[in-house]
Order: sequence, then C-alpha cells, then structure tokens
Amino acid sequence: MQHDSNLTAHWPSFVTHLECAMTGERHDADQIHNLSRANKPLLVRYDLAGVRKALSKAALSDRAPDLWRYRELLPVRDSANIVSLGETITPLIRMPKLAAKLGGGEILVKDEGRLPTGSFKARGLAMAVSMAKALGIKHMAMPTNGNAGAALAAYASHAGIKTTIFCPQDTPEVNVSEIALQGAAVYRVNGLIDDCGKIVGEGKAKVGWFDTSTLKEPYRIEGKKTMGLELAEQLDWKVPDVIFYPTGGGTGLIGMWKAFAELEEIGFIGARRPRMVAVQAAGCAPMVKAFEAGAEHAPRWENAHTIASGIRVPQAIGDFLILRAVRESGGFAIAVEDDAIQAALDEMAREEGLLLCPEGAATYAAYKQSLTSGQVKRTDQVVLFNCASGLKYPLPPVRRTLDRHKPIDYASL
Repeated sequence: MQHDSNLTAHWPSFVTHLECAMTGERHDADQIHNLSRANKPLLVRYDLAGVRKALSKAALSDRAPDLWRYRELLPVRDSANIVSLGETITPLIRMPKLAAKLGGGEILVKDEGRLPTGSFKARGLAMAVSMAKALGIKHMAMPTNGNAGAALAAYASHAGIKTTIFCPQDTPEVNVSEIALQGAAVYRVNGLIDDCGKIVGEGKAKVGWFDTSTLKEPYRIEGKKTMGLELAEQLDWKVPDVIFYPTGGGTGLIGMWKAFAELEEIGFIGARRPRMVAVQAAGCAPMVKAFEAGAEHAPRWENAHTIASGIRVPQAIGDFLILRAVRESGGFAIAVEDDAIQAALDEMAREEGLLLCPEGAATYAAYKQSLTSGQVKRTDQVVLFNCASGLKYPLPPVRRTLDRHKPIDYASL
C-alpha cells in the first residue's frame, strides 16, 4: 500500500482554542501558555464537526504508520514545525499463556518501549517540542524521574532548543546518562520529582526558560492522547473492556480519555468506553487514597518510595482530571506492592518473553490483583500499558559460567 508522508502532506488545522480543564474558560491558541488563569491545566480544543467532514477511516488507513497520521486531531498547524525522531505505531501484543494460566480474558500489552528514546514519553515530548518550535521557545526546562527528561533532551536537541533538566538523585543511571548524552544540562537533586519541579518553577522567573513540567503546558497531553487513538484503530475502532495504566502525573490516562471523547464526536467509535484503571505503587499512591476517599484532589504523598520510579509522583497537578476519568469510566485506582511488581516483571519475561519496565509490570500485577478481588471479570479483554523498554532499568546479574577447557556435562545443560 502506498502511504502518504505524514510530514510533507497538506496539513489542515482544526484547533479552535485552549480551555481551562477546571473552569472551562477559553484561552487563545497560538500563544505561549503554561497553566490557565485559574492555575490549572489547559486542554486543546478542536473543531470536531470540521474533523468529522475532513477525515475518514479509509483516508487514515492510507497514511504512514506513525503518530502524525492523526494530524486533524493534533495541535501542530504547520508540518514544517514537526520535530520527529520516527514515532512509530507501537504493537499490541497478546499474552495467551498468561491469560490461560490466570483463567482470565484476553491480555493485550501495548508496548511503548518501541518509541524513540525507548518510552511513551516520546509521544508527549514530540508534540510539546514541535509546539515550542512553532511558538519560538528557545530554552525548555523540566523535572523528571528519567524517561521524560530523555525524551525532552532528544527532541529539543533535534529542534535546536536548549534544555535544562532536574531529576531526583536516585534516578536510574541510564536515564541520567542518556539525558546528558542527548545534549541537556542535567542535575541530580536531593529530593523527589516535585522538589525538582519547584526549582523549574522558580527558575522560570529568574532565567526565562519555559516550564515543560507535566500538564503545565497544553501539548504533552495531545501527544499522549495518540495512545488512545492508536489503540482504538488497532482494535478496529472498538475499545477494550479495561485499560490498566501506570499513573504518576497521569497525562496518558487523561489524554486517552480525551481521545475517546473526540473519536466518538467524529463518528469513529460509539459511546462505549473502557474502564480506566489508575495503577500506582503502594509506596506512592495519592490517587488511590483520593479515589477511595471520594475526593476530587489528592494531597501530597509523604516519603514516596517504589522501584517503579516513573510513577513515584507524590502530587499531580492533574489529580482531578485523573480521578474524573477513572470515575466517569466506571474504573478504579489500585496500589500494588513492590514485591508484586518485581514478581510480575519476572513472570511476564519468563512466560511470554516480553521484558517490561517496572511501571509496566505494575499494570500486570494490578490486573492479577483485580482478577482475584473480582474488580475485573474473567471475561474482560484488558490492555496493559508497558510504558518503556525494560532494557532501560537494572537487570538481574547472571553468574553461570562454563570452562571450555574442562569436560562438559552436556546432559546437565
């Protein structure tokens, strides 16, 4: 099939305005924004009636297999501003052995580790950096637990934008190294990601850099939204019964919920929605606590700790949006212990040959827990999000050796 190039094709834009996620107040598009006037995240809004007329499923199927195929539902107005490192469609992989072993429904893993920089952060940062280029931003700063910083460094360097990045001091070494290697000035900070965020916020006034923190700019969510667009297209414009999503800042969960609403509005899917499950680590579970308390906001989680550093976010600015999506979908928030995360990672690798990152493994641990508790039915089709390549994290040492100069007992091998 001849695919059109998503980077050179005529590029219609349907963006109408930005909207405060809390108050609904309109803000102008095509201007530099961080939070809304109410100090809440801004959401990009589109002329969806126009998109409905302009885009068909058949036209979409002829396009190159990357996230830019959804251009009518993306904020970049001029294709010349696209900053791309090859954002491929990520595979949806069936786990038949584990499904049979658990006696549950179909298990599908959306493997985001195939994206540039090895994680789903590439989606959000490709969009944020493309829009930064369009708006003339010259210097971007960010707090990160690792993968987002790596993606920002890569895309910003590709675009010729300067970056300064702050990460907790126990951020995995590979993340800090790749951030530095890809051209950012990176600093380890003796604190957690929200402490790093305070430095970014204070520096904005003093240095004039653009604060690229999670949900403090409108465009990362639009990049992450493509996970929902892709997933629906891969399932032939149907949605799964349940989505398990590793939730720190929650941009992807919020983005997918927005994607499903937009897809319904343009006539690509019906009113049915997946149940959205926010998966957190027991050592950092502010959303779970707020969900169970029936609250709309989640207070800061003190002494946050977990092996899944990507979801170690003590306080999320989009807390109310995460909780809203979970509740509206009939989903829930769930916490899993680090031991269960490690066991899930080991089991998936050993049984199915898929190496998850710890955050991705948390979703499998949460699914198993939910099956046992009855929160998920044994007939449900579930999608687990593996948000990064397992190769970016410390792997277990292997100490078996073989001396080729001595007799080899082949039967024991």
